[in-house]
This record gives sequence, structure tokens and C-alpha cells, in this order.
Amino acid sequence: MRRPRARSSPSTSSAGWSTRWPAARCSADESAAAAAARGQVCMQPHTIALKDPRSATTRPRPEGGNRMSSTAAQTERGARTEYGVAALGLGVTRALGGFIAGLRFEDLPPAVVHEARRGVLDWIGCALAASRHPTIRILLDTFEATGSPAVATVLGQGGQGGKRLGLLDAPVANGQMGHLLDFDDTHMGGVVLHTSSPLLAALLALAEHRPVSGRDLVTAYVAGFEAGVRAGQGAPAHHDGGWHLTGTLGAIAAGAGSARLLGLDATQVTHAIGIATTQAAGMQQNRGTMCKSFHAGKAAASGALAALLAARGFNSSDEILEGKRGFIRIYSTSSAPERITDGLGERFEIARNGYKPYACGIVLHPLIDAMIALHDSAGIPAAQVARVELQVHPHAVKITGVDDPKSGLMSKFSINHSASVAYLDGTAGIAQYSDARAGAADVLAFRPKIEVRTVETFRKDQAHATLVATDGRRFESPVAHASGTVDNSMSDAALERKFLGNATEALGEDRARAVAARVWTLDEAADIRDLLALCA
Repeated sequence: MRRPRARSSPSTSSAGWSTRWPAARCSADESAAAAAARGQVCMQPHTIALKDPRSATTRPRPEGGNRMSSTAAQTERGARTEYGVAALGLGVTRALGGFIAGLRFEDLPPAVVHEARRGVLDWIGCALAASRHPTIRILLDTFEATGSPAVATVLGQGGQGGKRLGLLDAPVANGQMGHLLDFDDTHMGGVVLHTSSPLLAALLALAEHRPVSGRDLVTAYVAGFEAGVRAGQGAPAHHDGGWHLTGTLGAIAAGAGSARLLGLDATQVTHAIGIATTQAAGMQQNRGTMCKSFHAGKAAASGALAALLAARGFNSSDEILEGKRGFIRIYSTSSAPERITDGLGERFEIARNGYKPYACGIVLHPLIDAMIALHDSAGIPAAQVARVELQVHPHAVKITGVDDPKSGLMSKFSINHSASVAYLDGTAGIAQYSDARAGAADVLAFRPKIEVRTVETFRKDQAHATLVATDGRRFESPVAHASGTVDNSMSDAALERKFLGNATEALGEDRARAVAARVWTLDEAADIRDLLALCA
């Protein structure tokens, strides 16, 4: 990971984030039909063809808007009906369910397997760092008071054998811990999603429900990642509607990944996706509160429950994503269902995952890089800084435009706060987003010096900072790609340093290093419960 140094002119690099992998093929003596008969998908290097709804005969809209009587629907030759609405017949949800059911560890390119190891390591560290937060204490006390059979490990609670909660309670706690500090990973392929917190929290709880190997965990993790991200790609305006994607898409990811972990067939996986999707929830209004990370925990539990129900025959619509009353049409004002299956089996979305060096909203990271570079290079005392001129992508202001945050959690979504602590402290870690730092005198004095201008042509991972000293001198700091993004990725060594910094307080240095060693060889583990025991 390269940290830029301050210099005189901004970069205009426009490299994309796209990564493509070769598809896994069926064996030479096995046809796609044979694979389908087993409830699997034979992954070939082509895009799954979907029926184009525009090619169908246009039907007149019935009186009464979208309502269609069952009699009218039945008169349409060959049309399936769903709650009185003719089905679209695109097959998107079924195609995704079939792909996930058929995915095998052997289908995964080595780079994808390694990215899964990196994601697991980073998420465990983020969860452990938040394991003693007062928010988690409230949650655990509540679960203990309500009482469920204690069968699943809660990370980082210590004591003999650690702390255990119910099978659907532990995912809430672990999922919330993973996302609480806003330090967890972020997918950067058109959907800004913190996939690992809901997904891994669900998978690890179910791994104590039945023996699970490291290979099985990796496969389920990659499968869930595909489902959550691709569902978001099919609903391009989902975030614009005020939904918190980690809560909504996270439930879909957790449901699909959990279904794969339990070895469900294609129909059951499709139903698990539907059961999880119908529970999708989380509103951006809760940004900066305890509820934001609660979304991740509830998504984890929703996904685990969805898979357990589907395994017992509980069903759902098989068009939950693309249907006329489905996820895309209800949760987004624009739709692109074809994106859900585009490159399925060729391109793995986990390969476009990014890891945060700073404990705040990902859109703040470019400007933090710029301010740290000024801290390191300009050497101007805070009292001699007249102002800081920031240029950022409009999305940064939209998501993190809190001018005067009153708490540590709220400060994670403040441009003014993040720019201030980055310059004053030369970093933006967990300590910079505490309640104490949010109200510190030097930070409060520096925040009004921050001036922000949006630049439509900037990428989301781009920023430019200009420091103007009281004597008129100007110092420039451009950032083309923020640290930790796919185009300026965090090395394995840097990721392990981040993990050790996050995990050591909860586990001690020796156990933290032992956990890291286990995760780097995760796919060799016969039973991941040994890893969970180390994290307790």
C-alpha cells in the first residue's frame, strides 16, 4: 500500500477496478444438463443468457394500475402467476441460486482463495477491536436476559471457554462487532458494501452447528460475496433511496453463503436467498448511531435463519430479486437485473474487495491520505494554518457531511473531523474517532478551517488537499487512489499489522499471532472450530 506524499499537482489517473477471472469448466464427459439434474450449474466462460422482457408480447395494463385479477392472469397463455401478477420469467434468482449450489472450492482461482483469507483475517481483527465497546455490552446483556441455548461463540469475550449465545443471537453480536468501528472491508465494484461483517458472522455461527472445513468456509464466503454484491449491482439506485446496503445486501449475502455452507441444493439456495431478501432492512438515518452496526448483525442472523429454514423446506418466491414485486423494483428506482448474472463464474466479486487503513467511512479515505501527507511534509503548526481547501467526489459530501459531530460514532462520517485529526495526529485510527477526540479542543479549533468543494469528474477514491498557511504559502497534496483500495491495495504484511493492532488487546499478542497463522492457512483446516476457540 503506497501512501502519497504531498506535491504540486493532482493526478488524473482513471484506472478502473475491474478484475476478471477464468471460469471453472465442467469435465469433458459431463454436460450442463447433467450438472443441472444434480441441482448445480456447470460454470462456462460466458454470460448466462436471460430472457429479455422486451421481446415478449406487450400486454395491456389492466384497470387499477399494477393490479391484475387472477382470472385475467390465467387467460394469458403459458404465464405463471405470483400473487395475481404474471411472472417475468427472467430466471435471475434461480440462476444465482443454481450457481451458488454448484460452486466448489476447486472452481476458485488461487487469487480468489487468497483474497478470502485476507477478508477473514481483516474481519476477525475488526470484530475483536470492538469486542469491549459499550454498545456490545448492551447487546450481550440483553441476549443473556432473554435467554437462548448457548451454542455459538461470541468473539473476544475471554474467560474459560469464552462466551456463547444462541445460534441466531451470536451472529447479531459478531456481525455488529465487525462493523461497529467502521474499520471493516469495503467492496469497490460499483456497490459500496461491507460484505464480510454480516456474511462471516453468519457462517461462523453455523460452523459450530455442524463441522465445517476451511475449504467449505472459503467456498461459502466467496458464494455469499457474489450474491450480496451482485444483488446490489442489479439495483443501481438502491443506496440513493436511503437504504443501508450492509443491512439489506448483507442479509442476501449471509443467506446465500449460509445456504452454501449447509450444502443446500439449487432450489433450496434460491429459497434461502428469497427468505433472506424479504428480511432485508437498514436505513441510512441511523448513520453515526449504535443502530448502524446493528444492521450488520441483524443481516447476519437473517441470513443464517434463511438457510436453516430453507433446509427444512421453507420456501420463497424464486423471482425475489427481479420479480414485479421483488427486491430490485421495491428497493431501487432503476433496475439492471442482467448485471446479477453478468460474468457469473468468470469474475469473482471478492477480488474487488478493499481494506481500510482508517476507522471511518471509506469515502473519507482519499482526503485522509492527502491530509496525512501534508502533516508529514508541510510541517506547519496547526495555529499557522489559515485554511485547508479540499476537493472531493460529491459522494463524500453526501455521505459524510456532518460538520460538527458530537460523538465518536458520528465523527466517522464527518469530513471536517477526519481532515482535522488526520492533520493534527498524522493518522486516523480507532483513537481518532473516540468520544474524547470528537470533543477535543484542538480538533474543535481546526474543523472550521476546512473548506470543501466537490468535483464531479473525480473518482470516489480521489481527493486533493491544499493547505494555506497564515504567511500565504500553499502546499498541495493530490491523491489518485486512496490507500487500501484495489488500485492501491494493502499488502499482506500491512493487513497483518492492522489485524495485530486490532486483536492484541482482546487476545494478547501470542494468541493474536496464532490466529493470524491459522487464517493464512485457512483452507487447510479440517474443522474451523479450532480457530473460533482461539478467537473466543
